[in-house]
Amino acid sequence: MKKFFFLILLIPFLGISQTKNVVNSTRAFPKADKVLEFEKALAAHAQKYHTGDWKWRVYEIQSGPDAGGYHIVEGPTSWDAFDSRGNLGTEHNNDWNKSVAIYLTDKNEQAYGVYVDSLSTIALTNYSDKIIISHLYPKPGMINGAIGLVKKLKKVWMDGNENVAVYQSIVSGEPQLITVTRLKEGLKELADGYRKSMAERYNAAYGAGAWDNYLADYAKYVDNRWSELLTYRADLSSK
Repeated sequence: MKKFFFLILLIPFLGISQTKNVVNSTRAFPKADKVLEFEKALAAHAQKYHTGDWKWRVYEIQSGPDAGGYHIVEGPTSWDAFDSRGNLGTEHNNDWNKSVAIYLTDKNEQAYGVYVDSLSTIALTNYSDKIIISHLYPKPGMINGAIGLVKKLKKVWMDGNENVAVYQSIVSGEPQLITVTRLKEGLKELADGYRKSMAERYNAAYGAGAWDNYLADYAKYVDNRWSELLTYRADLSSK
């Protein structure tokens, strides 16, 4: 009976530890004269070695400081799964190093992010082909204030029918909140008049002058922010 009671107590912990809300992202930057060779090798590698929980979604970065690179997302899965994954094997590592990495520059980025359901307006796996990733870096000690800003934005996003997935960067450099706007209708969502401006919607949600207050808080809590446009490449991703 004691053993059964102990197992019951473990259920909440096990449920939390197995939550599949963690993604790993890799940014790869091919040499300018080896893009076609890189894409061919990357597609073959993804489709042979990355399936199930380890499927790859590959995006081409079209603007911003990393334009020309490729954003590779693995997951979502759990921290436990990442922890117990172990070495991917000699065959996998040799294929990456000898078939793919030979076409890359020395620039490389790796990061982990956790999807935050309470801040998002779209399900984790409800993807789209065109996305805008915005990277928000709080000032030191101001992470809670930055999270509060995003909490207020959620209502404004919903009022404007914006599909935004929010992630928090974990053990990946400076503290960062990442918003991924999924453009379900494509780039026309960026056109003037497609939806009311953020300021209009914010004031409608929180009262006259609320947008000015938001901007004041933004200056208080946020160190810097930048955005980029990415396009999904199904031909390079796992099948």
